[in-house]
Parts: sequence; C-alpha cells; structure tokens
Amino acid sequence: MTSDSRRAGGGTLFTEPILVVNQKAKLVETATEFGVFDQNGQPLGAVVEVGQSRLRKAIRLFTNYDQFLTHIFEVRDAGGSVVLKVTRPAKMVRSRFLVTRADGSPIGEIAQENVFGKIRFSFTAGGQPVGQLRAENWRAWDFSITGAAGREVARVTKTFAGMLKETFTTADNYVVEVYEHLSDPLASMVVAAALTVDTALKQDQHDT
Repeated sequence: MTSDSRRAGGGTLFTEPILVVNQKAKLVETATEFGVFDQNGQPLGAVVEVGQSRLRKAIRLFTNYDQFLTHIFEVRDAGGSVVLKVTRPAKMVRSRFLVTRADGSPIGEIAQENVFGKIRFSFTAGGQPVGQLRAENWRAWDFSITGAAGREVARVTKTFAGMLKETFTTADNYVVEVYEHLSDPLASMVVAAALTVDTALKQDQHDT
C-alpha cells in the first residue's frame, strides 16, 4: 500500500497522498489548532477550532467538563478558505462528528461505535455506510480507514519513511497516507476523520 503513496500529489488537502498534521505548540492549550503539510513540508491548510468564548476557554483550562461540550472545527485550505466544517455535538460517552461543506450543506456523519477495546468510527452519508476508521493500536497511533466494502483506502500513523525525518522533528506530528484518489463523500469523510482523530480520541483520553 505504501508504494501507492509515492504518486504525485495535486497540492491540496484532497489530492495529496501524504498529509502531515502538526499540532501547533501552545503554552496553554485553550483552543485546538493544527497545521497540515505535504510530505515535503509545504503547507496545505489548517484545522482551527472556532466558537471558543472566554468562558469556554476558562472551562477548558480549569476543568475537565470541556469534553462534554460541543466543538466546532473549520478545515481550511492553504489560502485560508474553509473547505469543510466538522462539528462534534455535546457528548456523554461516545463521540460523533457532523461533516459539512463550507456553506453548511451536509456531507456525512462520523460516529463512535464502541467505548472499550479498539475504538471504531463509522462513516455514513445520506444514511448509507461509506466507510470506517479503526484504531488498531492507540499507543502506536495506528488507524486504518476503509471504504464501504471494507478495503483499506488510507492509514493514520506516527511515522512515514519519506521526507518526514528531515522536515518534521517534533513529537506532535502524525501522518495520513491516502492510497488512491477518492471521490466524495468518502474523500471528504477521510480528510475530516483523519484531521480530527486527535480530538476524537487523544483529547477525550486526556480529559477523562
């Protein structure tokens, strides 16, 4: 599969075979923001949490209650234009994410299927299954993304044997390998899931 990742990219979040996600360092993390790059370190876009009031930031800083509140993220391209919106409604146990286009028109939903064991998220669009994200090894950051037929179409890991070793040196990076050109709604669901997996799992583990 990894040999396919060497295909030429199109220079966007939806056409590059490798996305490197870098969580920007903050002295105090009161809002989530990620930079997204290609395998050579060229910026492709960002994921920015929006709608964070002063009260929400205080809640996040001083309590664990923030994990139960609604979170809204904008996926932006390199020029700053919003290409996707991802909303995680208030949750009690399982997370779910509503994926929409910039104008708010719906694309699909990412829903956590289980609480214990290896976490799985289903992708649905128009009420129909279109794929799944499976956490194979949380500590090693191994996540498999499959299409509706169960075939792996992308993978999220902490490492990639490309330019990353020289370009990205911090521990706050993870890598998304997309094996082939995907069409919507799966293409958008893969990008949305891959770019929010940190929030869906890592943040919830930290807060609980």
